[in-house]
Amino acid sequence: MKKTVLAILLSFLLISNLNASSKEELLLNKNQPSEIKDCFETLNRATFTFNKALDGLIFKPAAKVYKTFPSPVRNGISNSLDNLSNLVTIPNNIIQGDLNKAGKNSGRFLINTTVGILGLIDVAKHVGLQNYEKEDYGQSLAVLGVGPGCYLVLPVLGPSTVRDSAASLINIAGGDAWYNVTVKNDTHYFNDFDYYSSMVTSGINFRAKNYDSIDSLEKNSIDFYASVKSLYLQDRQQKILNTNKVVDTQDDSSWEEIDN
Repeated sequence: MKKTVLAILLSFLLISNLNASSKEELLLNKNQPSEIKDCFETLNRATFTFNKALDGLIFKPAAKVYKTFPSPVRNGISNSLDNLSNLVTIPNNIIQGDLNKAGKNSGRFLINTTVGILGLIDVAKHVGLQNYEKEDYGQSLAVLGVGPGCYLVLPVLGPSTVRDSAASLINIAGGDAWYNVTVKNDTHYFNDFDYYSSMVTSGINFRAKNYDSIDSLEKNSIDFYASVKSLYLQDRQQKILNTNKVVDTQDDSSWEEIDN
């Protein structure tokens, strides 16, 4: 009897591992950067040129000034933005079935919003809640089996895919609690200006973190557009698989982060 039970348990574990392995293999294949088509390349390159000009006029100069801020100030702003992003990450943890991470990130948000003064100080990491990975609706759709579709460059927002662009609409439609509190409800404590200013600050924060890396990539790229596309698609694949493994020829290890 014991042998029978043991055999059933071993079989169950083997099947579970095979299913997990098959799921990861499917995600890997569906989101392979080399397999994602650039169906709208002409339009994408035009939008990329527009974004590059906008970066030169606004984001790069703003990031240059931002870099002169004292390190504690920049760290505080970055911590606060990360804390806000929990409002998107937590529901996506739940959608992906990762209740453990949903619980940890809920704890992080609660502790950092209160004791950490609206997230300016990452107190949670000092009480054992250190691991934090951003999740979004594009990643959740991928985990649920939705393919990326064609590569797409969005005005201002930059690199994306058809799936991730649709996921952004899902986010605005009701998934982003910060959007709901500020833009939709216009409470006495927050308004739409708070939401949009946080989005702009997030863009400047990202540009400042990757200031030298972006300039270096542009300087050393034969085709800057192709290099950014490769880097973005590889980063998205890594985020979907929750791995830091370099899975393509483009090494993005010098980049701080790439947000969708």
